[in-house]
Amino acid sequence: MPENYIGEFAGLGAALAWAIASILFRRLGSTVPPLLLNLYKGTIAIAMLLILLTLSGELLAPIHLRAWGLLLLSGAIGIGVGDTAFLACLNRLGERRTLLMAETLTPPMTAIIALVFLAEFLSFAAVTGIALTVAGVAWVIVERRSGSPHDTAHQKSGILLGLLAALCQSIGAVISRDVLTETEVGPVWSSLIRIIGGIAILLLWLPAVRQAYFPASVRSARLWGVIVLTTFVGTFLGIMLQQLALKRTEAGIAQTLLATSSLFILPLVVWRGESVSLRAILGAALAVVGIAILFAVK
Repeated sequence: MPENYIGEFAGLGAALAWAIASILFRRLGSTVPPLLLNLYKGTIAIAMLLILLTLSGELLAPIHLRAWGLLLLSGAIGIGVGDTAFLACLNRLGERRTLLMAETLTPPMTAIIALVFLAEFLSFAAVTGIALTVAGVAWVIVERRSGSPHDTAHQKSGILLGLLAALCQSIGAVISRDVLTETEVGPVWSSLIRIIGGIAILLLWLPAVRQAYFPASVRSARLWGVIVLTTFVGTFLGIMLQQLALKRTEAGIAQTLLATSSLFILPLVVWRGESVSLRAILGAALAVVGIAILFAVK
């Protein structure tokens, strides 16, 4: 893999991981409430990351107090609030519409926030690549109508949750980008600290809404097997690749590549025996052109 493109490939890898995980998370959402699912996946991911850091000999790596604070804040916003909103949106709008709300809005939001707070100016070619990728992804997602809301109130709440998820993920990404580029903190440690920040928010949130930590609906060994598998793919692998992407390329470009999750869902849909329209194929092709431009601007 060319050294210059590690960040871009990491972003695409995270998108693939999240595409697979989003399907599994939606299935889990019929049994496990969003707050609890976020808590469970975060706790399991922390254990996985600690094992990885121990095996790699990096468990005692020194990290500046400021980096800890910023990454905890990033996790509290992006994971604690953002992921919970995303999981709740999945239950209301389904995978395609949720990805439309969260993922197509996140890249421009991230680019704007990074421009204001990190002074990251993107070239015209990079902006063009982002626009084409977002347009292609949006076209693919809108084409299908799985998970239609039952009523107007349900739809409105789903839209608001999708907007909240996009905003929180954008803010969390920019804060992470600042730490990853200004310090020696690596993707594994940054992932761990961010998840700890997210878990801290959830531990305060759950008692406030009087949610039991282990209701009867989650006391199934098979269910926990699916949770562990989904966490490994979507959280353990996904967040590490996301952090690597943010460390190695501009925030706006990284988030655009991360937003291609819905494109990776297309082969999964075909594998399940569903048909894919010409519109979906053309939308995917448009997004691929945008991705190629993002690679070319390097």
